[in-house]
Amino acid sequence: MIWQPANHRYLTAQIRRLAHRLAGNDVEPESDLARELADAAAAMPAPPALDRLQSIFGLTDFERELVLLCAGHELDAALAERGSPTFGLALATLPDPQWSALTPARPLRRHGLIEVQGSGALVWSPLRVDERILHYVMGAAGPDARLDGVIDVLAAPDSLVPSHDGVAAAIVEAWQASSPPVIELWGPDPEARSAIAAAACHRLDRVLYRVRPDGVGRDLDERQLMRLLTREACLDGAAFFLDGDAVEPGDAAASALLRRLAEHVRAPIVLATRDRGRRLRRAALALEVERPTMAERRELFDRALAGERIDVPEAALGVERVIAQFALDAPAIRAVCAAARRNPDAGPVGDVGDVLWDTCRAQARSHLDDLAQRIDARVGWSDLVVPEAQRRTLHEIAVRVRNRTCVYDRWGFAGRGPRGLGITALFAGPSGTGKTLAAEVLAAELHLDLYRVDLSQVVSKYIGETERNLRRVFDAAEEGAAVLLFDEADALFGKRSEVNDSHDRYANIEIGYLLQRTEAYRGLAILTTNFRAALDHAFLRRLAFIVEFPMPDAVLRAEIWRGVFPSEAPTDALDFDQLARLSLSGGNIRNVALAAAFLAADAGEPVRMAHVFAAARGEFAKLERSFPSELALS
Repeated sequence: MIWQPANHRYLTAQIRRLAHRLAGNDVEPESDLARELADAAAAMPAPPALDRLQSIFGLTDFERELVLLCAGHELDAALAERGSPTFGLALATLPDPQWSALTPARPLRRHGLIEVQGSGALVWSPLRVDERILHYVMGAAGPDARLDGVIDVLAAPDSLVPSHDGVAAAIVEAWQASSPPVIELWGPDPEARSAIAAAACHRLDRVLYRVRPDGVGRDLDERQLMRLLTREACLDGAAFFLDGDAVEPGDAAASALLRRLAEHVRAPIVLATRDRGRRLRRAALALEVERPTMAERRELFDRALAGERIDVPEAALGVERVIAQFALDAPAIRAVCAAARRNPDAGPVGDVGDVLWDTCRAQARSHLDDLAQRIDARVGWSDLVVPEAQRRTLHEIAVRVRNRTCVYDRWGFAGRGPRGLGITALFAGPSGTGKTLAAEVLAAELHLDLYRVDLSQVVSKYIGETERNLRRVFDAAEEGAAVLLFDEADALFGKRSEVNDSHDRYANIEIGYLLQRTEAYRGLAILTTNFRAALDHAFLRRLAFIVEFPMPDAVLRAEIWRGVFPSEAPTDALDFDQLARLSLSGGNIRNVALAAAFLAADAGEPVRMAHVFAAARGEFAKLERSFPSELALS
């Protein structure tokens, strides 16, 4: 017989036996009721839920009968008509009565199996079986309704990459011990952490519930939550995934709550966080979860693109570039490959890599768009007018980014440790000299997204908040190795002060943290400053490139003037050599050109020298500088 109907039959027979006893009758060995009880027990293909409950919580026979009494009152009309069960009734009618059964230390009260109603004398207070326990003895599955919105099921993935499979195997081995430790999973990939935990639980035939700390405090307090989670683990062999990624940045209270749950809930626990925290006051096993290796990403792409003819050399090379650039996890790789197949612009072979590249860029944007400003780079080398030495350095930066996978991975430089693998450049120079434009040119050349991060907004007066802000930016950028442009680097990288108080100490820690992340970042990080002299010298020594952007001389200014007006803009008799006599930066020249275009459009004329000089006078006034006297009469 199937377990569910057999369990129902068994429970019904047990309730009838109890009702017979409450009526003052004994169950005769040869009676119909005795045969019904024996037949119901014999038909069970596995132990009935009531017996499982007794075994799980170590209930005595009297405590088991007390649960049955309260359940019978809920399920049997005849018992319900007798009024609410009381402890006094149980002591008077059930065999082997025990006054200790309802003490707080015993399982009935400690695990909330039985609720004592009212505030009168214990012996006469009505008793009620907990709803979750009632459903359990009836054979119904599902967690306590009070946990709705606090927990949800994490399904096991179809497969894991080999490196992640090894972590899942380590969890299985640790939890097969008599006293399973808390598993601390930490690393940059939240999806991988949850997939590994779910796979491990699937192998152990355990259901895994994710606990969201934002659901605590509405209908449940912390103590109730701990009791309910512990009880679920006992009833259904559940494990719990404490999701640190569900905690809002800077929410110290929610983070502390997760740690307390890990320390006090008696259940198999996975505590998942971005970085490993301080040690728990409970046996724990810390396991790092890294992003899939290049070889694993290659295998995932091969499987996801099966039948796409990537064995053709030019297509294979394009896919290889994508694998090297984008550190995606398995679900993301499957998603971008599926999206690439649906792309109407995807050709049969040669542009497979290009379509995948663009799809991966779009996938990675979702993580960064809320943290930094994306700059749409639509410029090229011809738009950038800088001295030849600076141009050569910028080309060298592009070469290093383009070939970093070959040098770091194939040639083994990355095997010596992550330090120094980051490509960090400082662009220094007065405002308007082309620092941001150069970053745009590099992003366009490398076909990567450019994100501007305003360090003056990232830096916080609250201890630890700056590091959290920076961590969120770098973690989001790692997936697509976007070009990161940190404006106003001197806001954080000013010369480190002597440590006179805790704020000085933490300010220096913030500098050290950003240095550490930029050195390990596999993409390109560009920092800009108008005041190189204000920067810490120890910081400058650790940069891969320093590019000085000087004010342009007359020759460069003439070149900027020649390229500043779009080909569609009508111009008439502009003397670029004379305009080059205006001592302005490239950014100021663009401001003048735009203002002159508006003046000309309003007059219904092409842009002439008069319009440019009129606009230039306004720009000089903004700069609080005098317009050149030799051009004043022009």
